[in-house]
Amino acid sequence: MKLTNTFCILLLFFSAAAQDGPVRQLKEQARESGRFIDELDGKTDGLRRQADADYAYLENLYIHYHTHPELSFYEKETSKRMAEELRKIGFDVTEKVGGNGVVGVLKNGEGPTILVRADMDALPIVEETGKPYASTVTTQDEAGNTVGVMHACGHDIHMTVWAGAARRLAAMKGEWKGTLVFIGQPAEERSGGAKAMLADGLYERFPVPDYAIALHDTPDLPAGMVGYCSGYSLANVDMMDITVFGKGGHGAAPQTTQDPVLLASRMVVALQSIVSREISPLDPAVVTVGSIHGGTKGNIIPDEVRLELTMRSYSDEVRMALIEKIKRICNGVAMSAGLTEEKYPEYKLREEYTPSVYNDPQLTERIRQVFIQTLGSGNVRQMPPGMVGEDFARYGRTEEQVPILLFWLGASDPELFEAAQRGALSLPSLHSSGFAPMPEPTIKTGVLAMTCAVLELLRR
Repeated sequence: MKLTNTFCILLLFFSAAAQDGPVRQLKEQARESGRFIDELDGKTDGLRRQADADYAYLENLYIHYHTHPELSFYEKETSKRMAEELRKIGFDVTEKVGGNGVVGVLKNGEGPTILVRADMDALPIVEETGKPYASTVTTQDEAGNTVGVMHACGHDIHMTVWAGAARRLAAMKGEWKGTLVFIGQPAEERSGGAKAMLADGLYERFPVPDYAIALHDTPDLPAGMVGYCSGYSLANVDMMDITVFGKGGHGAAPQTTQDPVLLASRMVVALQSIVSREISPLDPAVVTVGSIHGGTKGNIIPDEVRLELTMRSYSDEVRMALIEKIKRICNGVAMSAGLTEEKYPEYKLREEYTPSVYNDPQLTERIRQVFIQTLGSGNVRQMPPGMVGEDFARYGRTEEQVPILLFWLGASDPELFEAAQRGALSLPSLHSSGFAPMPEPTIKTGVLAMTCAVLELLRR
């Protein structure tokens, strides 16, 4: 039955194939997948026992990462520790790739090349979880402000699972052939790390992967479960600054001014019509004005107002349409107020653009089947796409067109999760000062899931 299901899924995907060659290849892929899943039945219990035995080591590693968080672009000590973990188990390690990036390569004969990524940066948040290992780290940000530092997005979990999977795979070299490329990525939170590593020759200096895979923990699933989303999973994220110009003056004589506060207010309202009236309802999109600043006193009309926007989309076509329409609408409002073209708004797209994550459908289905076999169907859940950003997308956006998959790892205490489902409480979200994964089941499940996913991908 397992073989038949896998074959049917693949056959439906390639139903347009008209030649005998592709069909024969399809059947062979199905047979190989079925054989692997049957073999996995015998390996899962052993892997689970090994992961359990390794947990004491991984728990200490997790607590180290959690209590030593570092902000984006400043992950110097974190990257050293990640490199150390890989060297201890036999990886050939290169540091300072794209800044604080780490690349570990483990070659084991002829076979596929699999990239596994973990991000390493923390956030400027004071931790309020009450955990005995809560971060007490403070530092100065780039503006000179003293801020707390916390792994409020769970990158400490990511790094720990990454190390655990690397340890398991290195110990199992007799059971696979191919090349592992394990990368520790800096600055995911500021959407610069993946771009920097690729610009520093990730795909030129190191083996080009056949597949790239990563995970992200989530409070939206209980620990012990994993989630997947085929196709578009996470969004294009753009940030835009708009300066609205006008002519200032006395608040008692508005007829002598061209009020940029009023113009900016009209723009904020008008921009909401883009999603509701100019983008297809079938194409998700968001335009949010999150900041508006102008003026110094209630009876003074200022010369300018500043707006800060975020735009979210999935397809590149919708992304470019949002940018164009924002400029057109704001220019139109300025023109309607009698401003000349040189006083039309000024637009600045920030560099921290994050492209949308597109999980390759074939790859997603392939790994979904492995998760079901490894964890049980009740512990594998389809997740809806979201409008947050993740720069893991960039590893699949190069000319090599590497198929990628980012899957979700449940991190919530199952009892608290169930209470939240009943409406009895609210769980802290990612980026919250109260976000606290349940370490043991989260890490063990992550190591098991990632290890089995990589073993599957090490087959052609």
